[in-house]
Amino acid sequence: MPGGEERTLRRRIKSVESTKKITRAMELISASRIVKAQQKVAAARPYAEQITEVIGNLAAAGAGSGQPLLTPRENVTNVGVIVLAADRGLAGGYNSAVIRKAEQALGAAEGEGHGTQLFAVGRKALSYFRYRGREIDAEHTGFTDSPSYENARKIAEDVVSRFEAGDLDRVDLAYTEFVSVAIQRPKLVRFIPLEPEELADDDDSSDGPDAEYEYEPGPDAILERLLPRYVESRLFAALLEAAASEHAARQKAMKAATDNATELIKKLDRQMNRARQDSITTEIIEIASGAEALNQMGDDSGNTSGDYFTERDATPYDSQRSESRSTP
Repeated sequence: MPGGEERTLRRRIKSVESTKKITRAMELISASRIVKAQQKVAAARPYAEQITEVIGNLAAAGAGSGQPLLTPRENVTNVGVIVLAADRGLAGGYNSAVIRKAEQALGAAEGEGHGTQLFAVGRKALSYFRYRGREIDAEHTGFTDSPSYENARKIAEDVVSRFEAGDLDRVDLAYTEFVSVAIQRPKLVRFIPLEPEELADDDDSSDGPDAEYEYEPGPDAILERLLPRYVESRLFAALLEAAASEHAARQKAMKAATDNATELIKKLDRQMNRARQDSITTEIIEIASGAEALNQMGDDSGNTSGDYFTERDATPYDSQRSESRSTP
């Protein structure tokens, strides 16, 4: 019936309005966190640039010839994959995109006959690979939206120790690069051993880094101490970019959800107005039909009673008058 439909639509509108308030609040929260995440990325960039420059100059001075982190393995047997996902959902395709990159890396390594080890960062990556029955060698959760350098250090130490022990011959990193609030790109890069392009100088005046400093102690000793810090800084930068990308993706997803809720409320309002109009029209028709029926019944009842009394009472009255006139 129209009244029942109207009540149902009213309840749906209230439910959608409540959801809209939640998505709007999450959109505003993510928008505020994007600014902080961008500030952290900008603050960490000078350190990463300077340590890269120093290591590049150390390598140009002849250091690092025997460093495991700088020497590619000839025979690759085991490949590690680090995937940086989020602890929470409601971020559009953010988690699925970076997890897909990690699956591609794992599939490519297994297709070449290599063993694989998976390092899952974020509850979404952990639950995804657990659900599919893949063995997870290390898990790190609870900090993806606001990572610290200590988080990066723990992950890097675990990976580097396995690499130096020979358990891993190569490590790939799957994360999301933050380009802008509107653009985030999932990437798969070589993490260990370090690629020469990562240590190259961007100055176009030379083909590579120049040895500009004299070192005490020797370059090898300094490089041995700096390489782990460099690995940590690279991972920390990737964590910060992933966090910024997560907040940007969640803002876009919540904005789309808020806009969809607004459109749905408009659609339900129109349906409820039509239902209310149909209900009022039906009531008016029922009232008019009832009034017309009562008027018709009143007209029919009045004509019958008048004819009845006229025909029935006329004869006795006329007979009485006739009798009274005939009496002497």
